[in-house]
Amino acid sequence: MITIPSSELILNNRGALYHINCRPEEIANTIITVGDPDRVKEVSKHFDRIEFRNQHREFVTHTGYIGKKRITAISSGIGPGKIDIVLNELDALVNIDLEARTIKENITSLNIIRVGTSGSLQADIPVDSFVASTHGLGLDNLLNFYTHQYNEEETQLLNAFNTHTQLNQGISAPYVNTCSMSLMKEFVDNFHHGITVTCPGFYGPQGRVLRMGLARPNLIDKLTTFSFGNHILTNFEMETSAIYGIGEILGHQCLSLSAIVANRIKKEFSADGAAAVEKLILITLENIAASQI
Repeated sequence: MITIPSSELILNNRGALYHINCRPEEIANTIITVGDPDRVKEVSKHFDRIEFRNQHREFVTHTGYIGKKRITAISSGIGPGKIDIVLNELDALVNIDLEARTIKENITSLNIIRVGTSGSLQADIPVDSFVASTHGLGLDNLLNFYTHQYNEEETQLLNAFNTHTQLNQGISAPYVNTCSMSLMKEFVDNFHHGITVTCPGFYGPQGRVLRMGLARPNLIDKLTTFSFGNHILTNFEMETSAIYGIGEILGHQCLSLSAIVANRIKKEFSADGAAAVEKLILITLENIAASQI
């Protein structure tokens, strides 16, 4: 059995994972990820009781209960690189024996639900509405550092996307992964459904122009006009593809839920994005509490 060296699996002085500062008993099997560290308390304020509060850098974690349902809320910070840290360390907490530094024989599958904000890529998906992502399509290249395989639908979707956008010619090596159907069935009503594009940045990678010119000035037009069967690109943000990709490789059930705070086609921004996020948090917690998750 391979022992994972201390340089690869880093623990702090209390035996917690280095970045997220959590020990195995301090997280639940149902996890809500948020980007903003301040948003963790906006989730946990709805818990009936809180067991653990941990923090290190931008990674804030609260674990508690709604009724008998145990839930963890954790902040990831912004971007795919932070998701790489958070998902690997969450997985290590349940699937690696931290004392022996060996992979456990019986693997645990976590339920991981992202609750975040996003920009719409379709005129008819308005600000303050919600999207549940059927797929995460990554322009960020993170998953290309890991070995992974596509199913037939994902292969066809990716080929169609590359043909349509040509983004694989010089800028990116796009990748795609599918959501957890067992989680998606809990988030049908009141949600738009479609493919979410994940970008490695907020400005140029999402087609915004301030003082720098864009290598692909027609990016948004290419994204909004893409379709694959019944699927369209509904929105884009900065974490979903990384969650879906790493989650799938590690065997976790993942779903991304987004409050739409900007409509990039109509060039509109929400008048009260915080209220939209709060509504999404409440819906998410209610659906989790009422489900078999």
